[in-house]
Amino acid sequence: MPVPHLRRTSQASRSSMEDSPASGEDEVVEPEQGNVLSHIISQLRPGADLSRVVLPTFILEPRSMLERITNFMAHPETLLPMSEIEDPVERFVSVVKFYLSGWHIKPQGVKKPLNPILGETFTCYWDYPDGTRAYYISEQTSHHPPKSSYFFAAPDHKIRIDGTLKPRSKFLGNSAASIMEGIAILRLMSHGDKEKGERYILTQPNMYARGILFGKMKYELGDHSYVRCPENHLVADIEFKTKGYFSGTYNAIGGTIKNEKTGEVLYELSGLWNGEMYLKDVHTHKQDVLFDARHAKHSPPLVRPIDQQGDRESQRLWHNTVEAIVARNHILATDEKTKIEDRQRDETAKRADEGIDWHPRLFRAVQGGPGGPDEGEEDLDWIINAQIDMQNPQVATEQILSIVPIVQDSETKTTVHQSIVERKDSQTSEEEQFVDAQETS
Repeated sequence: MPVPHLRRTSQASRSSMEDSPASGEDEVVEPEQGNVLSHIISQLRPGADLSRVVLPTFILEPRSMLERITNFMAHPETLLPMSEIEDPVERFVSVVKFYLSGWHIKPQGVKKPLNPILGETFTCYWDYPDGTRAYYISEQTSHHPPKSSYFFAAPDHKIRIDGTLKPRSKFLGNSAASIMEGIAILRLMSHGDKEKGERYILTQPNMYARGILFGKMKYELGDHSYVRCPENHLVADIEFKTKGYFSGTYNAIGGTIKNEKTGEVLYELSGLWNGEMYLKDVHTHKQDVLFDARHAKHSPPLVRPIDQQGDRESQRLWHNTVEAIVARNHILATDEKTKIEDRQRDETAKRADEGIDWHPRLFRAVQGGPGGPDEGEEDLDWIINAQIDMQNPQVATEQILSIVPIVQDSETKTTVHQSIVERKDSQTSEEEQFVDAQETS
């Protein structure tokens, strides 16, 4: 049966058309978000099969983690100017601005993306106002422990990002934490070493779901993350502050930018990661708005029609599950999700019986250590398995497109006309937006 031409832009895309809330206390919380425990208990009956107990739909975001990572690259107005800045300190500040620009992109309430299965892939691209294009390739390179590896490139701007995200769940009484291990390496290839570029090593804050047993559920980012440029000895230590019991506010950040070699602090950071963020020069005491997430409009990526995707690509793989989540059909969503997870378990068992080791299709293990081609980048674990000449935009584009299908197959000679379709839940009034793609010859 052919898959309908339905491309999900998700709840996060809706936020690109609205102002982000100024603080977490203004965030709309769904009426049904009492707590997870009560939803589970309400399903228990004498003789009930515990394996059939379903999580409430507000826990599940209708997209895979591989797709959610693209929030990181969704503000071209912060991404594209970085390579053009000549002063190394100003350039570093621009990278910090880019790094901070994507955190406000999130669904309302507390949502958990779908866990990618082993070998799942997601690809997409962005068409920028200046006529250039960027590409994203990702693959789930490990299931236990989970590792999501990704590659991003804007060839005409000579910007490349390699990353592996390694989330680890941890329960903390009335809270659940996703400890976001792993790094990303952003390279500005028009600066620094010709082969490696000028590197910026990025880590992520941890994510917390508060109130999972009692009280209202709340999403927070917490702890320290870092942006570090080893070539220029610059580092930003950014603290995502969680609200205290009696003081503080939601979604606050603080931090400094300093020269690691001299220890000199150059700037102070403050504000709200979903509101205004400020940069203060410690010498002149002049403070400027670094980024205003309240009025920021992000750019969701473009994807191929679902019928051109393979059965292991995220949007096709999870299509039925996502449809059920959006329809708030708890039982069907669980059935569809379980089918995929059971298939993964069967595949794992079969490989074990046959003595076959699984290897990623699009990524290779990092070759680190002294003298290795990836020396100093060991924490990536996996990197795209292709040579990309980022000094030559045309060649780089050809090399990227030869790895895996990313853009629509031009041989179909079809034009895709897109229209925004909204679905509103009758009880919560929450709207989910989709792009309904209709093909014409």
